[in-house]
Amino acid sequence: MGYARSDAPGPATPTAVKILIAGGFGVGKTTLVGSVSETRALTTEEDLSERGADVDDLSGVGTKSTTTVVMDFGRITISDTLVLYLFGTPGQNRFAFLWDELASGALGAVVLADTRRLADCFPSLDYFEQRGMPFVVAVNQFDGARRYTVDQVRQALDLDPVVPVLLCDARVRESSRETLITLVEHVQRVHAVRRQTVQV
Repeated sequence: MGYARSDAPGPATPTAVKILIAGGFGVGKTTLVGSVSETRALTTEEDLSERGADVDDLSGVGTKSTTTVVMDFGRITISDTLVLYLFGTPGQNRFAFLWDELASGALGAVVLADTRRLADCFPSLDYFEQRGMPFVVAVNQFDGARRYTVDQVRQALDLDPVVPVLLCDARVRESSRETLITLVEHVQRVHAVRRQTVQV
């Protein structure tokens, strides 16, 4: 009995890329991962307690009653050749010791910013700048928050001109997806420049 044989290559296995979603407490990291993930997002949210009130600054976070204590995790397929694995970092400084583990192997990061508490994203910006990890800044558009242009945000954060700054709504899948695509494109540009520099 004969068997049909094909030497044609099978479908390519998509490249898996690890991405961090960072920013201050209550900025929308868990919301972004949940809105865009094609699988049910893994979260490690715990209720805020009175014991943490002296440690965590809850001003400006409205009625938020939970916090991420380890990470959020989700996955999105960008194309046939690219899958992003999203790791949301905890926002409070007391969980910063987890960042090195979460950042291991990541190719880039989205730093979410809230214009009502813009200074809360400085620890994330410092972290990625010091490690040379490409990142974008996404200004989460909260209801009732004063609106600023991307140029105003860039100036307030004193960002390098090559760092993309964009507006997003972490609740909306397409907005979150566009933010991730902007990051992927930025990572590609950064790595292309680095390759050229090494060759020279």
